[in-house]
Amino acid sequence: MAQKNIHYYQKDEKIIRAGEQEKMMFIILEGEVEVSLIDNDVHIVIGNLGKNDFFGEISLFSKKPRSATIKAISNVKAFCIESEMQLTMFLLRNPKFASKMVKILAQRLARTDEILIGKISELNRIKLRLEQADDTLKLNKGIIKDIINEK
Repeated sequence: MAQKNIHYYQKDEKIIRAGEQEKMMFIILEGEVEVSLIDNDVHIVIGNLGKNDFFGEISLFSKKPRSATIKAISNVKAFCIESEMQLTMFLLRNPKFASKMVKILAQRLARTDEILIGKISELNRIKLRLEQADDTLKLNKGIIKDIINEK
């Protein structure tokens, strides 16, 4: 690992901020970070990552801004990968890490799928309740019209 690619972060320092366009991936060599999102002005901690975990990989392949904020919760030493080519070379030289990365990405995708399925189910339940409420309103409106017309 090239020394120029080693970055150091102090406890409580933000390594990545949601909304940034920076294209870098990090592998934690020492320390621990907190992964969080802001949703409707509410700070939501997704989890923590530690030694040999990685983050920021999506930014290497996507033109989208960062979706999460990563904050050091201890002093952190991280290896920084700045391009797809650099990642490819790193993975070719480190097949065990490449295998681990594929497994972790598959787990993250499965977890995202589970969340998405849950949200779709929740939306379907809400839609059904709204349809039932609409039917009730229509029925009540008809009853009120009948009462008014009887007078």
